[in-house]
Amino acid sequence: MLQVNAKYGIGTVVRHRKHPFRGVIFDVDPQFSNTEEWWESIPEDMRPNKEQPYYHLLAENDSSYYVAYVSEQNLMMDDTGKPIEHPEVAGLFSRTRNGQYQLEVQMN
Repeated sequence: MLQVNAKYGIGTVVRHRKHPFRGVIFDVDPQFSNTEEWWESIPEDMRPNKEQPYYHLLAENDSSYYVAYVSEQNLMMDDTGKPIEHPEVAGLFSRTRNGQYQLEVQMN
């Protein structure tokens, strides 16, 4: 069995290394757990390794809010301190004094 340790936890604010969006993590998969169709839709020369953690984000950019599924290698900490404005954040998290988010609902 593959042993993988996630670098980021639920409630961590991250940003994408290559694309202009940021978000808060609401779930973590120890390795790729999306569909093959999704995987194949990524250009072959840009596809990340499946054998790493993947993160579910409540994500935002300058024009929209959405859910993103991103490999660990494509994420980095967001140190702006700005809150995430995604409309679903308030239903899942409370914001702590240090700017991180604490999960407020039980997820399965």
